Amino acid sequence: MSGPAVAPEGDLRATASPEATERLGEALAGSLAAGDVLLLVGPLGAGKTCLVAGLARGLGCPGRVRSPSFTLVNEYEGRLPLFHLDLYRLQGPEAEALGLEERLERGVLAVEWGERLPRHLCQQALALRFEIATATERRIHASGEGARGRQLLDGFRAAAAKAAWR
Repeated sequence: MSGPAVAPEGDLRATASPEATERLGEALAGSLAAGDVLLLVGPLGAGKTCLVAGLARGLGCPGRVRSPSFTLVNEYEGRLPLFHLDLYRLQGPEAEALGLEERLERGVLAVEWGERLPRHLCQQALALRFEIATATERRIHASGEGARGRQLLDGFRAAAAKAAWR
């Protein structure tokens, strides 16, 4: 069974540029702990990988973040391991074959096409739904699933406030 549908309601934030989306991710990284799941939902080019690049920078992961479209999972080592997944081509059983539970024990999952993640991995997640507003502006709807997801939603709100002033 796949993960939850990410509703259009929830906290809405806008970023004016790819750099602003990265700053939001960098600020959000301070709220993350091993076992956290971020569900990233939205069309191609909506800013999902930009947000993950900011997460990686905020977690102290060196190097450039690349989309995992062809590799399915990219791992970045920092304060916490960051596992960046792209489930566009996968469904439930195929996603489960990636060893996600073991990865989750060690670090953070940032899952593009997060609505395809097996449901049992989404029960304490922060869901971010990206919309393309203009060529550079993005709208991000955030919602928290479960107690930890709601804590992460609070972290997202704080990160959005912090990123807006940098």
